[in-house]
Amino acid sequence: MIIVRPDRAKAQSPDRPEYFSGRVRTQNLVRPEEPGKVELIGVFFEAGGRTVPHVHSTDQALYIVEGEGIVATERERRTVRPGDIAVIPAGIWHWHGATKTTAMVHLSMRPSGPTDWTVEKKNWDEY
Repeated sequence: MIIVRPDRAKAQSPDRPEYFSGRVRTQNLVRPEEPGKVELIGVFFEAGGRTVPHVHSTDQALYIVEGEGIVATERERRTVRPGDIAVIPAGIWHWHGATKTTAMVHLSMRPSGPTDWTVEKKNWDEY
């Protein structure tokens, strides 16, 4: 059993800052070595901070801990708040992060597996 807790003081600059826009810090809570095991990352977005659009090979669940944010796909853009859980199916183009005026913290939970960060950005600020 593993028990973890997101802690802003332990968050660091992302391993791959090019995968984000704005100010974002991450805390790797569970980073499995074997494929298919659960990966758990605390993501601390300052106002305006976001991921760039990407596609996961596995489903992803985002549990909103603090603040207000956005989870967007090509078809919809949803506002999320503490207690909300957004589930993005594998293979769906999406991005997520804070609103332009409000910070947000979420936990990203998904089976480990590749992510395609090279997908076309398609005027993603409009989504």
